[in-house]
Amino acid sequence: MGKAEAMRTSDFATSFNAVAAEYASARPDYPPALYDALEECFGRPLADAHALDVGAGTGKATRGLGERGVRVTAVEPGDGMAAQLATASPGVPLVRAVGDALPFADGSVDLVTYAQAWHWTRPEVALPEALRVLRPEGGLALWWNTNDRSVGWIDEQVERLRRRLPQHGAHDVTRIVGRHLAALEPALRPVYREVAWSRTVPIATHLANLATHSQFAVLDQVETRPVLAEEEAIVGALFPDGLVEESYVVRLTYLPRPNELTTD
Repeated sequence: MGKAEAMRTSDFATSFNAVAAEYASARPDYPPALYDALEECFGRPLADAHALDVGAGTGKATRGLGERGVRVTAVEPGDGMAAQLATASPGVPLVRAVGDALPFADGSVDLVTYAQAWHWTRPEVALPEALRVLRPEGGLALWWNTNDRSVGWIDEQVERLRRRLPQHGAHDVTRIVGRHLAALEPALRPVYREVAWSRTVPIATHLANLATHSQFAVLDQVETRPVLAEEEAIVGALFPDGLVEESYVVRLTYLPRPNELTTD
């Protein structure tokens, strides 16, 4: 078994701390239409809602929610990620915790959000915790920026990277997650939305974005350098002006808090 194959989930989850600065600068944000879709699912204006942004990372979703008038408390366990968030958003309350044990009172928030983060939880523990802290009429929102594989060159890149790196692209699991959570709590009624969008970035930012994914971050540069060099050559030939159009689909799963929950 190779080094990468032997990695545990916890290794992947904690790998972001080593690339927190690059994550903050190179990872994509979320488009305004994502927050429009969230508001539609929420069923009322986001402004003045109180949200816990769990697994907040460097604060990309935290800031996006804040721009919509949401009163956000960021929840982030990682040292490196939390440091980036605190620097970029010094006025945002930041709690060092994980979704499996939220240090908040029952029925105290309107929204619990996980942007790019739910797949690092233990769902059988994190789901009851999220539902516990939600007020009636509140909801749990999970979303991921995923590669738009209807775009030819992106699909080819994903396949190349999957051949080189274990688990690459493995977190595009939105509907699977919704079904799993509904099995854990039968009263849940998941709602799904998709938002297509794109951004144009220098090729250096595109490569830095790739390098922040956990499948890269757990490896040393001896292993990752040739992979990134190959991508630089291929993508550079596709975009000779040095500007790469990255296409994404944000996949949102929204789970309204049921009026009655299953009890043991």
